Amino acid sequence: MVLKTTLCRFSGLRIWPGRGMLFIRTDNQQYLFLNKKCKSLYHNRLRPAKLAWTTTYRKSHKKDQVAEVARKKRRTGGKATARAIVGVSLEVINKKRTEKPEVRQASREAAIREIKERAKKAKSDKAKQSKAAAAKSAPAPKAVGRGKR
Repeated sequence: MVLKTTLCRFSGLRIWPGRGMLFIRTDNQQYLFLNKKCKSLYHNRLRPAKLAWTTTYRKSHKKDQVAEVARKKRRTGGKATARAIVGVSLEVINKKRTEKPEVRQASREAAIREIKERAKKAKSDKAKQSKAAAAKSAPAPKAVGRGKR
C-alpha cells in the first residue's frame, strides 16, 4: 500500500496523511504546512532559507550532497577537421600552414611594401590632378570696393 505524501510549503518536509494544516490565502492560494511551528514561522514572515532545519536552507548551503554526487559526464571533445573557406581551397590553406615562418614573413613584407607603393602612387596622382584643376581655374580678379569710410 502506497501512502500519498505532500510537501510542506515552508519547511519542504514530507506531510503524511492525517497530518498538516491547510492555510488558504485570500487569493485562493493553498498552503499546506507540516505543523503549527511551520505555520507560525510563515505568518511571522521568516525566510525558510535562514532556518537551518529546512530543506531550502540545506539546498542553499549545499548540505545534502551525498545523494547528488554522481559521476559527471564528460564531453568528448570533437576533433578539429580542416575545411576549405569560401575563397580559398583546402590545398592552399594546408600549404600556408606548412610554410616556414621566414617565408611567411618575407611574403608579408612584400605584400605590405606593394600596398604602400600603391597608396603612394594614388596620392601622387591625386596631387597632380589637384594641381591641374587649380591651374585651369585661376582665381578671378576681385571686385575692389571702396571699403569702410
